[in-house]
Amino acid sequence: MEGGQEKRMKILCLHGFRTSGKFLQKQISKWDPSIFSEFDMVFPDGIFPAGGKSEIEGIFPPPYCEWFQFNPDFTEYTNLDECISYLCDFIMKNGPFDGLLGFSQGATLSALLLGYQAQGKLLKEHPPMKLFVSISGSKFRDPSICDVAYKDPIRVRSVHFIGAKDWLRVPSEELATAFDKPLIIRHLQGHTVPRLDEAATEQLRGWTSEIIQGIDVSDNIHGLQLQNGEAKATENGMPEAVQETDKTEKNPSDPKIENKKSELEDALENKKTENDLVELKTNEEIKVEA
Repeated sequence: MEGGQEKRMKILCLHGFRTSGKFLQKQISKWDPSIFSEFDMVFPDGIFPAGGKSEIEGIFPPPYCEWFQFNPDFTEYTNLDECISYLCDFIMKNGPFDGLLGFSQGATLSALLLGYQAQGKLLKEHPPMKLFVSISGSKFRDPSICDVAYKDPIRVRSVHFIGAKDWLRVPSEELATAFDKPLIIRHLQGHTVPRLDEAATEQLRGWTSEIIQGIDVSDNIHGLQLQNGEAKATENGMPEAVQETDKTEKNPSDPKIENKKSELEDALENKKTENDLVELKTNEEIKVEA
């Protein structure tokens, strides 16, 4: 208790490749603010400056940062140990944190930290994390990492956003399997933080509310699938909430801007390089408010 008020839960939010904490904060702002209204969200910048061009240069102001570097096959990593040490130190000094949220490289890194903590490899003095929000995350591919981090199902309440057009769709599916009873929210978009329809917003709001209240309803949602707000039984009994984003759900804007946005997103989704790990936005959509 601080000043007669109950201490708020805290989430560490890790941004995508060659972007920034401010950019992830802007990306998340497209969601209904009530979803995380009871949480303190912390958005640090990656510890390394971008080693190449950022896809958001000229669209969103710097800095542009990355957490670590990797080869094209994502099997070899540079500065990963230094990054992990930095984040563990950050968590211990600025926590305790109740959970992690990440987009792309940030989600991949967050899942690694959770897996390592579950195996007693790090953060031994920090309370176990309670939640994880993964947006376009994936597993590491180095066997020496996988054999430890994903050895057992990670028993942290998790929700995974998986895009039908995301080039990391399959890796995102694989990451979800590393967690115990994951909640999956699907959308029709690509490698992006998606806009949420009413059904998905309500599902995510309920999920965070249950965590705040300390309620474990995994058995209650087992075998249910949410698709456009309609619940139905699944064949395999996995707890999966599917959100198909309404194609008509767009902010009213100039058609020219919408067309430019589509061109930029299509160009990004058709690439298979490390620069694909960030989201393109139009100047109008991500303009920083004064």
